Amino acid sequence: MSEETYLWYVPNQIDPGHRGDEVREDHDSLDTLTEHALAVERAGFGGALIGTGWHRPDTLTVATALAARTRTFRPLAAVRPGYWDPAHLAASAATLDHLSEGRALLNIVSGTDSVAEYGDPVTARADRYARTEEFLQVLRRLWTEPSVTHHGRFYSLDGARLSRRPVVRGERTHPTLYFGGASAEAERVAAAQADVQLFWGEPYDAISARIERLRALGEEVGREHAPLEFGLRITVLARDTAEEAWQEARRRVRGMEAAATVDGHDGGGTDALSQEASVGQSRLHALGAGEDVLDDNLFTAPSRVGGRGAATTWLVGSHQEIAAALTTYRSRGITHFILSDTPYLQEVARLGEHLLPLLPGRSTATTTASRRTLHVA
Repeated sequence: MSEETYLWYVPNQIDPGHRGDEVREDHDSLDTLTEHALAVERAGFGGALIGTGWHRPDTLTVATALAARTRTFRPLAAVRPGYWDPAHLAASAATLDHLSEGRALLNIVSGTDSVAEYGDPVTARADRYARTEEFLQVLRRLWTEPSVTHHGRFYSLDGARLSRRPVVRGERTHPTLYFGGASAEAERVAAAQADVQLFWGEPYDAISARIERLRALGEEVGREHAPLEFGLRITVLARDTAEEAWQEARRRVRGMEAAATVDGHDGGGTDALSQEASVGQSRLHALGAGEDVLDDNLFTAPSRVGGRGAATTWLVGSHQEIAAALTTYRSRGITHFILSDTPYLQEVARLGEHLLPLLPGRSTATTTASRRTLHVA
């Protein structure tokens, strides 16, 4: 996993126009989603995150379809304990990994999402993260052990075996497990069981402090796996010059503010936080209460006008300035980057041409030559 990774984002949405994307009637058709995946491949990104939600197309189904229509694209499929139990996910993801010759990646999401609609009774934060830790523990065992018997608080299995195992390549024994969360409960899960801890866009020093804390937590909880790695999920608005980039960034924020006013919101982000916001989202909104720009080009103003998740803070600047910022994050310990901007098809091509060549340690998807070294356990 030590190889540096640059990924993009594929908008897996029911409604078109996600975060300012192009509005088209066929936005969620297989042909359109394939167009996005092929654009990611051509641009030189290693793959893309595919988001999850009860009111989105099923993420693992979309990931499988896109893997079948591409050659090097690595789908990072977001999945939730509560939608899945670990045995079913282990079998499904191993099948995807086998069919795609080792391209599957998983992002484990613990946040609540329309739980009443699909009957998930585990909603309290402490319980959700306790379940996630057990989920990840069982998932790893199913992928790497010939037979698993487990009787825990949330899951019980007797002699569980997989008919198909993930692809083994060098030290890789299963799909990389990405994970996010800023609460104390989430950090303990990451320190014990995740492969990559994802952060949203925070200042360099804040990222460094969290990495230091997570590494110490790994020792405290007795981590048994390879050292935890770290990733950044963020919106990147890059242009040929800084002036162009900042003009576009402020134009977009004015549009978001106007839209919030029309919708009856005050633009201050209070509605977004009224429903027990995640700790990570709260951290980003707290940044927006201060300066508009941190660390030279971390733009916090979107947090005050409806920005959410990876769109709450943006990196803004020339291609060279954005490359310098990402290189600084890299020097602080980040080795996995999930970038995006809209319109997605236009921006993935732009950044593939102008930004990726400036980045150190750039890695794209598995090459044909390396795939010849794959075998199935």
